[in-house]
Amino acid sequence: MINREVGVDIVDIRRIRRSYERYGEKFLRRVLTEHEISYCKTKKDMMPSVAARFAAKEAVSKAIGSGMSRGFSWKSVEVVNDKKGKPLLKVLDSQFGIADEQIRVSLSHSGDYAVAFVLLDPESRGPA
Repeated sequence: MINREVGVDIVDIRRIRRSYERYGEKFLRRVLTEHEISYCKTKKDMMPSVAARFAAKEAVSKAIGSGMSRGFSWKSVEVVNDKKGKPLLKVLDSQFGIADEQIRVSLSHSGDYAVAFVLLDPESRGPA
C-alpha cells in the first residue's frame, strides 16, 4: 500500500531541446509513449510539452520513492489530457500499486523551464 506522497521536478527546456537535437525521435521514443509524442507534435513548439511530461515522470518516481530506478521507467506512466485539456496521469505499470484515480498531476512551463507536481492519494477512489 502506498502512502500519501508528493513529488516535484523542474526541467530546463533547453536541455530537453539539446537532447532532441542530438538524438531526435530516438530520444522521444525513450522517454515518451506514442500517445504523448503525438500530443506534443500538435504544438507549434513541442519542447515545452515534452519537458513537462519528462518532469511529470520524474515527479511520479520521486513520489513513489523509487526515483528513475527500481523498476520505474519512463513508460510506467503516461500523461494524457481530459476533454478540457487538464493533464491526467495514466498508470501503465501496475507493480507500484497505484491506480489512475489515486494520482494527481499539475504541469506548467514558462520561459526556459517546465515543472510538474504530483500527489499520490491512496484513499482517492474516484474522479477529482
